[in-house]
Amino acid sequence: MFAPIIEKIKSNPELKRRLLFMMMHPVKTRPRLWLRCLQFFYMKKGKNSVIYRSVRKDIVPFNGFSIGKSSVIEDYTIINNAVGEITIGNHTRIGLGNTIIGPVMIGNNVILAQNVVISALNHKFEDVLMTINQQGVKTDQIIIEDNVWIGANSSVLAGVHIGEHVVVGAGSVVTKDIPPFSVVVGNPARILKVYDHKEQRWIKVKS
Repeated sequence: MFAPIIEKIKSNPELKRRLLFMMMHPVKTRPRLWLRCLQFFYMKKGKNSVIYRSVRKDIVPFNGFSIGKSSVIEDYTIINNAVGEITIGNHTRIGLGNTIIGPVMIGNNVILAQNVVISALNHKFEDVLMTINQQGVKTDQIIIEDNVWIGANSSVLAGVHIGEHVVVGAGSVVTKDIPPFSVVVGNPARILKVYDHKEQRWIKVKS
């Protein structure tokens, strides 16, 4: 039903610019108040999911946002899907003061501790004759699979894929893909332990 309208908007740069101006404040770079008042129409929330009142919801209708059942986004977190879709699975907890900028896909039973940054956005800076804020942005999706625990004050950079049952130590900076069943620490994050399914125990990796 809406597909022809969406295609028409995408194919008309001036119309697209005007609609974006109506929806997004050009200085605050967040949805305008009237749009924020309508978020309950286009946010998809699973049963028993909780988003605390102090969460900054920079959520727009032209990119998807969904949170699964019995998941929680705690106080003072920032959720921003203006440049890419955000999907959060079931029984997942987004801790205090997190920042999540799409496109990001977070699985089920994931725990993000305090002050974690998950940002799939980077500013372009190739042209030194232009200011960085004039060069636009680029995105690269972040994927965090099921049953992952990310410690406090950690950062996950654009394009990273974290496999299932990974533990990221506090204060780590994850710059590249992490295989499943690993423990990683440091800046940049490196593998400290892996789970040996045959021996059914965690094995320390030699440095």
